[in-house]
Amino acid sequence: MKKDSGLVYGFSAYIIWGILPLYWKLLGNVGAVDLLFYRIIWSLLFMSLYLIVLRKVPIFVQEVKELLKSRRNTIAIIIAAIFISLNWGIFIYTVSIGQVQQASLGYYINPLLNVLAGAIYLKEPLSKQAKLASFSALTGVVLLTIQTGVFPFNSIFLATSFCLYGLTKKQLQLSSATSITLETLIIAPFGLIYLFFFSPTGFMNYSLNTNLLLMGAGIVTAIPLLLFAIAVKKLSYITVGFIQYVNPTIMLAMAIFLFHEPYALPQFIAFAFIWLGILIFVAGNFIQSRKKGLRL
Repeated sequence: MKKDSGLVYGFSAYIIWGILPLYWKLLGNVGAVDLLFYRIIWSLLFMSLYLIVLRKVPIFVQEVKELLKSRRNTIAIIIAAIFISLNWGIFIYTVSIGQVQQASLGYYINPLLNVLAGAIYLKEPLSKQAKLASFSALTGVVLLTIQTGVFPFNSIFLATSFCLYGLTKKQLQLSSATSITLETLIIAPFGLIYLFFFSPTGFMNYSLNTNLLLMGAGIVTAIPLLLFAIAVKKLSYITVGFIQYVNPTIMLAMAIFLFHEPYALPQFIAFAFIWLGILIFVAGNFIQSRKKGLRL
């Protein structure tokens, strides 16, 4: 039952993340920078209400007090806030310019990049399967670059920013609610300054429908993060590693069939190398877990 409920939470989180490009498309009349800061501000307000309604404010206060005792951890949460904000901003910008495929590619690459970062930064052993998977994914990225003549910077920035966000948060012992609230709280003042004094349209100077969608941006940002946090506690690493590909697969399907982005045979071949890398990565983890006697 624990695993089944974990799968529900996990798939729900990744499905919401997968269809988020549709939401940002509805806000196409809002600039990418403006949209990023609205997303952060309304996420903060939503999380504040979440803490109050579920009576988690005392836990939040206690965790913040513990965090501030360590200068290193305080700097880490600030850096984490910067990385996740960059990730959100790049994602919104990539979708706004009609490159949902690039966004999809970024989240396909991210898990493999995590493996390399773990080996380089955390000195974790890199298995033969992980090396082969990374090489296959790298081949796919190189092929895409050759075919389009343009290096997929947005995809790499998406994958890198989220990878660095994960590495930074690895040293922090915070609940998901506290972490999300703090990260948005750190960036929100900069967002308010920008929106009130530098935004071409000012603060919330849109139609009623657009303003409601902007307010909803906080909800669609926070809910999948909370669902994911619950799923991680209920599922094994292998299972989470498998279902995370639901997100970029949904985005890729939408890019091709809904947004009609160009997708020819050469691109399919390039993505095939990336999918092969993913298959090797997942299969390698599955085999290792079986050898250690673990269960999914």
